[in-house]
Amino acid sequence: MKACVFHGPGQSAWEDVPDPDVKDPTDVVVRVDTVTICGTDLHILKGDVPEVSPGTVLGHEAVGEIVEIGADVRTVQPGDRVLVSCITACGRCRFCREAAYGQCLGGGGWILGRHVDGTQAEYVRVPFADLSVHPLPAGVANEDAVLLADVFPTAYEVGVLNGRLRPGDTVAVVGAGPVGLAAIATAHLFAPERIIAVDVAPARLEAARELGAEAVADAREAPEQLVADLTGGLGADVVVEAVGLPETFEMCTRMVRPGGRVANVGVHGRPVTLHLEELWIRDLTITTGLVDTRCTPTLLRMAAAGRLPTSRLVTHTFPLERIEEAYEVFGHAAETGALKVVLGGPRHEVVPVPAA
Repeated sequence: MKACVFHGPGQSAWEDVPDPDVKDPTDVVVRVDTVTICGTDLHILKGDVPEVSPGTVLGHEAVGEIVEIGADVRTVQPGDRVLVSCITACGRCRFCREAAYGQCLGGGGWILGRHVDGTQAEYVRVPFADLSVHPLPAGVANEDAVLLADVFPTAYEVGVLNGRLRPGDTVAVVGAGPVGLAAIATAHLFAPERIIAVDVAPARLEAARELGAEAVADAREAPEQLVADLTGGLGADVVVEAVGLPETFEMCTRMVRPGGRVANVGVHGRPVTLHLEELWIRDLTITTGLVDTRCTPTLLRMAAAGRLPTSRLVTHTFPLERIEEAYEVFGHAAETGALKVVLGGPRHEVVPVPAA
């Protein structure tokens, strides 16, 4: 089969690799129909995730059809259309028993495209299938479902839920990329008073408005002042960091009110200074986290009911064999306007970015 293989920082290729097989009785093999590229994949290619070995197939998000199951798999059968979660879970360790699947000690967690071959391929082996693949409702399109593998669960769990968002809160989302936009969309489930989006790209700020941000700010033009003006000088109740840079994290700590919450979602490749000399007195809560995907069944039900604007984040689609071109488009989002790039079968054609 063909797959997108990591060969070291800055190097990947769409090339022939062996077909996957069931190795353990809890495995399934999925024929991949739809995948997407994540910002974390770009971090891997930059060398920010050194535990990924050359020769690993990239990717951790997919929709496809079960073609083979292990002897102990109980929840799916060959022919089932499924969502492949970005997180796998053994279901037996301490953390899995607490639904903290991202911290699985039994061989799961974030392993696809990191410790084992991932989803950017024609077929993928998924370990611990009973907790790691989800049968899809008939009415949910592939392009919608694939965004529930990582983007929406990450935004909802690590951003909105970790931020303990409450009705009437002011929320600032720093970074209006796919995860930041998903945080804006899912924050609306808690009826905040207002949502403020911060980014440097006008197209992303416009997308944030379309998804419900009442105010937007250019990150280069003192957005802290806008937050202060809209809150009577108090600051935001919840600030979601969805970029992963030292300067944006520090910006978040300046935007939040005393007693407020900063929910860090961004993947950081460099050290960040925590200014405790300024923050110790402000009663702040700062959270970090890897998504657990415990909310995926809930999000799937909401998507089936038309309650999540999932595919509105998709700006480009490609056939799977053009994944190298798709990486170029996604990796230069400032020039291409890409939000989410989705790859599928031959029926997919490239969708250009609308003119500004």
